[in-house]
Amino acid sequence: MAKTVLHLMISIGLLLFVYGDAEAIDIEEITEVKYNLSVQFVDPKQAYYIALLELALQRSESKYGAYKMTPVVIEMPQARTIKLVESNQHIDIVWTMTSIERENQLQAVYIPLLKGLMGYRIGIIRKGEQSRFSGINSLTEFKRILIGQGSDWPDTDILQQNGFSVISGSASKLLAMLAKNRFDYFPRAIHEPWDELSRRDDIELEQHLLLHYAAPIYFFVNKQNKPLAERLEFGLRQTIDDGSFDELLLNHPITAGIIEKAQLHKRRQFEIANPLLSAKSAALLNDAKLWLTTLESAQ
Repeated sequence: MAKTVLHLMISIGLLLFVYGDAEAIDIEEITEVKYNLSVQFVDPKQAYYIALLELALQRSESKYGAYKMTPVVIEMPQARTIKLVESNQHIDIVWTMTSIERENQLQAVYIPLLKGLMGYRIGIIRKGEQSRFSGINSLTEFKRILIGQGSDWPDTDILQQNGFSVISGSASKLLAMLAKNRFDYFPRAIHEPWDELSRRDDIELEQHLLLHYAAPIYFFVNKQNKPLAERLEFGLRQTIDDGSFDELLLNHPITAGIIEKAQLHKRRQFEIANPLLSAKSAALLNDAKLWLTTLESAQ
């Protein structure tokens, strides 16, 4: 009888051990991050943000556990992507330039993903028209140029509030609008124009002007998704501290060598204010770790 009871107790103990271990595996929380992936209007720049997102998730794995990245293929403009994250539908994250409105809509992860590159703007113009821009030496003269920007980009409001004349349109149609003389100058962040220039022979890079304003681009998540926001901030700060952030930024195919390629030191720089910058975003300008110091030395 005693042997039977002992065997029964051992069996129960083994079952509890196996069941408990299986239960621990079953309830292990995996952070799934669903992000939008465009395949119709392929934007090579999205590869950089996806790589940085994965790097942040990797660097936070020891503290926050396993993760899974899930691409969601839905073709939509930037404003629609933001709305989906805000309403907690289909996707969990969007990367976009910040504004007070966007920080009110969504939870920003307050780490600039390009460390300042987004705010340095060089222009695409129609081929053969460089002479129209080479003599511009004042902001007043610059503001006489008709500029094109995306209808749902914060840059449109920034430029208009600074006195520029801006024609807005769908992001995918702006190059065609430029070619058709709808406007004369298309400002792009210094990492952006190269792929666009390679696909058309009727446009070229303007060589004289450089426009600058503070323009952080952040990861944004739903306001209620605090765990993901906290994990991403932790992971991104880890990448800054261990140097892997700068390693990715300076060596990724989309951003490698673009400071030299843009020849910032040869350009006339015009500084304007960003009235859409929140107090919290403005305060980050004082944190040297968040910005690429080589940009300053390139001036």
